[in-house]
Amino acid sequence: MIEEKNPQQSSSGENSPPKKHRFGLFYIVLLILAVITLQAFLTSSQNVATYNEFRDRVEDGHVKSVELGGDEYTGEMEIPEEARKKLAEESKARVPGQPRGLKYDQAKFRFKVRVKKNDEQEKELADLLEEKGVTYSFRPEGGFWTTMFVWMLPLFLIVGLWFMLMRQSGQLGRTAMSFGKTRAKLAQEGKDDVDFSDVAGCDEAKEELQEVVEFLRNPKKYQTLGGRMPKGILLVGPPGTGKTLLARAVAGEAGKPFFQLSGSDFVEMFVGVGAARVRDLFQQAKTKAPCIVFVDELDAVGRHRGAGLGGGHDEREQTLNQLLVEMDGFDTTSGVIFLAATNRPDVLDPALLRPGRFDRQVTIDSPDLRGREEILAVHIRGKPVATDVDLHHIAASTPGFTGADLANVLNEAALLSARRKRSKIAQAEIDEAVERVMAGPERRSRKSNEEQLQRTAYHEAGHALVAELCEHADPVRKVTIVPRGRALGYTMMTPEEDQYSQCKEQLLDQLKMLLAGRAAELIVFDELWTGATNDLERASQIARAMVCRLGMSDNLGPVVYGRESQQVFLGRDMTQEERNYSEKTAQAIDAEVRGLLDDAHDEATRLLKENLSCLEVLAGTLLEKESIGGKELDVLLDRELGEKRRRKEGAGSRDGDSKASARGESDVPRGEARAKEAGSAAQAPNVSAG
Repeated sequence: MIEEKNPQQSSSGENSPPKKHRFGLFYIVLLILAVITLQAFLTSSQNVATYNEFRDRVEDGHVKSVELGGDEYTGEMEIPEEARKKLAEESKARVPGQPRGLKYDQAKFRFKVRVKKNDEQEKELADLLEEKGVTYSFRPEGGFWTTMFVWMLPLFLIVGLWFMLMRQSGQLGRTAMSFGKTRAKLAQEGKDDVDFSDVAGCDEAKEELQEVVEFLRNPKKYQTLGGRMPKGILLVGPPGTGKTLLARAVAGEAGKPFFQLSGSDFVEMFVGVGAARVRDLFQQAKTKAPCIVFVDELDAVGRHRGAGLGGGHDEREQTLNQLLVEMDGFDTTSGVIFLAATNRPDVLDPALLRPGRFDRQVTIDSPDLRGREEILAVHIRGKPVATDVDLHHIAASTPGFTGADLANVLNEAALLSARRKRSKIAQAEIDEAVERVMAGPERRSRKSNEEQLQRTAYHEAGHALVAELCEHADPVRKVTIVPRGRALGYTMMTPEEDQYSQCKEQLLDQLKMLLAGRAAELIVFDELWTGATNDLERASQIARAMVCRLGMSDNLGPVVYGRESQQVFLGRDMTQEERNYSEKTAQAIDAEVRGLLDDAHDEATRLLKENLSCLEVLAGTLLEKESIGGKELDVLLDRELGEKRRRKEGAGSRDGDSKASARGESDVPRGEARAKEAGSAAQAPNVSAG
């Protein structure tokens, strides 16, 4: 049902109350008939005796007790086994058409006798019962209301049960016909408290939607040039980039009716309900045109038809077909702008994406450096902030973060400040919140033995040292052996600027850095442990992508091997890649990947052996202080490496531990995984976890 905030507006379904009353009366009659049928069934299953049969059993002494009164006697019989078998045979031999009597299927049972009200007969029967020593009593006569209560009690119980079930399911007051009503919420016109000033980091998307707002405000400006209002706009982007917020801002700026619902609101257990809700949604939207209809998570209802192992889903396909017709078909939707959001545009049906239905696709990607700084400025409004907080520094140290990530960082910083009884949010709390959001809280309670700490220290020192010696690797911001999340320690490397593509040398240096922890363990301890599991997995993914996807293999050439074949209704692991190459080529790919990893491992080993003294100093400092970052790490590396240390032009110095903001991760870097899933080209901070 429509949940309007404006009581003056009424839906089209409120013009026919008699139909609703008739439908409710039908259910009441149906319940009464059900109660009557139930009572008739229960009555038919009871042991009912004829009056003559009842007297015979009294004469024989089989009746133990009886209750007289009214037009019905009830009581209890107990018949010996021999007499019961004889009576049962006589009952079976009864001539059809005679009144049915007792069943005699049990030795002791209750019975009922229906009689006509006769005082003389009842007095005579009482004398007989007294003569035979049968316990008897008279039932007080009930009036009209007593009879009505006995008949209506089951009906009241059924109605009460139905009432409680509907209340528990949140559907009280809804009839069966209301299943086809849309569940969209209608925002109060011009009263949305979100506008474009609350949206930051996506200037291009705001420009695209600003035109829609202008069209809603002044449609004649465009109609004079032959332009028409766009029918549909699809907001595409990874989770947390602000698609829903941007849609609310459009409604707040335009000041027009705004219907909001989720794609899952169309899906129901009954086939045809989703299509009915789509029709009702557009019917109500047309009555308030010009207006905006916003559907969040469109992929819940707009998935590709006919996909999957078992064919299509009838309910989902019917809903999608009706949506296609309403957006552009026999029934036009002039004056209704359809706004939708999804983070899975690859699974949407092609018929839904064509112009005429979705005239525009607006991509909302992870924000760049300036966008992150603007987003931080929006979310920091109303929060007491210390003077040392540098939004530019926070934005520079959080590449790959979405708007939701940045909002979470500031919220965690506020909680940390309150926990430490601070009156303002300082830079130290924000830096710690960045690590907390990505890798979880510190786990200082996890105590490791001395041998484990040494292995972790040399592992992380190997990562940091090779990263500093490689020309194309990102600067090291922090090295720690304090457990956080599932990691025993980690090394953080933050790019100095947003990168949207990488060269082959950068990828090779990443391989060296990832394998350096394993190489350090082999050099110092001459044996391998399980700490490099995540490093090997990430290095293997990069090497295989270089060979199969990026054409960076001299032997195999600029060819893409394998096709992405993710089916709509199948998991990613089942259909991640479809092979389009021979077994011989597969062997060549494996050999090339192995060669890249071996070369990177050998080079990392060489660099560590040439600078073994620096590795020892760095590991020893980690064992002593647990974490190294900022100016302290800068001084240590300058002293130990000297001219060998890579220096980039324009690289800013690390000015203290409080400014050493970097991203930590446990097993799989969330920033990289999120950017990969969303198709973002911005490089996330490189994190190696031990």
